[in-house]
Amino acid sequence: MTEDVVARVLRQWQQVHPGLDTAPMAVIGRLNRCAALLAQATDAPLVREGLTRPEFDILGTLRRTGRELSPGQIARETFASGAAVTKRLRVLEDRGLVTRRADERDRRVAHLSLTDAGADLIDRLIPRQLAYESTLLDGLGDERRERLSETLGELLVLLEGRLGGLQP
Repeated sequence: MTEDVVARVLRQWQQVHPGLDTAPMAVIGRLNRCAALLAQATDAPLVREGLTRPEFDILGTLRRTGRELSPGQIARETFASGAAVTKRLRVLEDRGLVTRRADERDRRVAHLSLTDAGADLIDRLIPRQLAYESTLLDGLGDERRERLSETLGELLVLLEGRLGGLQP
């Protein structure tokens, strides 16, 4: 296997500080590098539809939950700030993909749902997006993908337990 950029960084640190435990950097560095590369690559089908990844996440959240959600619930589901969700919802509303309904008891509370156009778009886009993401992982094979997914799931549970309550 060809050496990745993180392996080079680890080797350089070992030269500067022999005996330094760089094992955490081997994992976190690779996760960060993969996340950055995937952020650039995985949005191609979305861009063709004029969507950003965060807008796609909002549409997907509304579709998969199958019910109205408040902006706060969407923020929690998508790991975004309330201000960011509000901005994205405005764009999606302007495009006719999301509709807002004021709460009958508390006018400050909004309930959001997909319009028919929003549901049609996400239903059309999700298979294409998943096929595209699958091609990005083709070199791993099914068994290795499954092991990687399980390992990342374990890490996610661990981090959510340790860091989940640490909101800025």
